[in-house]
Amino acid sequence: MIGKLHRMLETREISCAELTEKYLSAIENENANLNAYITVTSEEAKKAARLVDARIAAGESLRPLEGIPMTLKDNISTKGILTTCASKILDGYRPIYDAFVWKQLRQQGAVLLGKSNMDEFAMGSSCETSYYGGAANPRSTSYVAGGSSGGVAAAVGGNLAAYGLGSDTGGSIRQPASFCGLVGLKPTYGAVSRFGLIAYGSSLDQVGPITASVEDAALIYDAICGYDPMDSTSQGGKPVSGALKNGVKGLRIGLPDEYYEGLTSSVRAALGDAAKAYESLGAEMVRFPLPELKFALPVYYIIACAEAASNLGRYDGIRYGYQTKDYHGIHEMICKTRSEGFGAEVKRRILLGNYVLSSGYYDAYYKKAQNLRGAIVQAFAKAFETCDVILAPTVPMTAFPRGRKQSDPTEDYLTDICTVSVNIAGLPAVSVPCGQDQKGLPIGMQLIGRAFDEAGILAAAYAYEQSAACVKPCEMGVRL
Repeated sequence: MIGKLHRMLETREISCAELTEKYLSAIENENANLNAYITVTSEEAKKAARLVDARIAAGESLRPLEGIPMTLKDNISTKGILTTCASKILDGYRPIYDAFVWKQLRQQGAVLLGKSNMDEFAMGSSCETSYYGGAANPRSTSYVAGGSSGGVAAAVGGNLAAYGLGSDTGGSIRQPASFCGLVGLKPTYGAVSRFGLIAYGSSLDQVGPITASVEDAALIYDAICGYDPMDSTSQGGKPVSGALKNGVKGLRIGLPDEYYEGLTSSVRAALGDAAKAYESLGAEMVRFPLPELKFALPVYYIIACAEAASNLGRYDGIRYGYQTKDYHGIHEMICKTRSEGFGAEVKRRILLGNYVLSSGYYDAYYKKAQNLRGAIVQAFAKAFETCDVILAPTVPMTAFPRGRKQSDPTEDYLTDICTVSVNIAGLPAVSVPCGQDQKGLPIGMQLIGRAFDEAGILAAAYAYEQSAACVKPCEMGVRL
């Protein structure tokens, strides 16, 4: 998609202003159905498009992402542009600085169409915890787009943006990419700066792209993977686009037994077909147990909720965002602001986080979870002694219907069972479409690699993508 649009702009088949207007018109027509955008930045997009057209008129060559209309998840800071985290408590908040990733893209001439919907503070697996209502799946609008980066996936999958940036704390890029038939890349922890990403779980969060193809994901990664001194955990990554065509001949692909438990029949069949496709391309399948994976989900939710309880303590109604209207004294003001401003799922995770950090339960829960995190890291390191890449399902099932009753929150938490281990270990992973179920809903597989081996997993993903026509293009939005 990005390469095609780039060529159209360079050959003057279409101007950037015309291209941007097409996307803005599509958003105007389709966003009511998809609810992909919280904020549409029409004027900013048109201004950026005019600057690109001026460069084209002057005969200057365009950078790979210049003039390409895109979207940002609404937890990525944009100076002067409403940034809500899909929460009432950030009502009216306009950051005074740009996130590192948006600064990098803006300097390369990216055209920002708007800020995309998400689960509130990235806490959810369906995008339905959003204060603004959930995003719909462009493949079938009666199903969820996934979470927490559901708005980005809905926008890209519905052709309301050429690509988007999301964040992934426990699968929030990969899961919606899987549900919507897209490519979602979760980079290695530290490869992409978190400066300007509004925090959920600071030791787990990572920014990454959701795109229509593996090649597009590689281009975006190259643009945002630089070192940033403003992020103390930043190490930066190396460009990967040049390694996409390395192939998989001789590659050892691991199939850990535990990832293949509890899958629906359609997901199991699609993963089996993907493994056969890799074998036909010259890769070697290696099967082995990885028993530490059974601890991943409880470890993730203990650590993530503990970090969320700490990170969300800053929202008190005093410095920015929502403040309750009726109160007597500062204590009541803070209590009422937080009670009214946070949604039910955010409150639940704050309570869980404070519980596991409390003096009577710290050793029993949080400390034990951190110890088990170390065991999971070591288990992956041992696994990569026998394989180069791990092939696993992204989600055990396909997208579920919108409005599904959530009487038991653990039902949604279980959708993260295949993805959270990657965040716990800080590894890179990419979700790629690998088929569809009987209802025509997309199925995703994820490729997991060693730390900072984005080139390896993307090359493997590209080889598979080129060998299989997995998901038909979506018929809504911009078609060029």
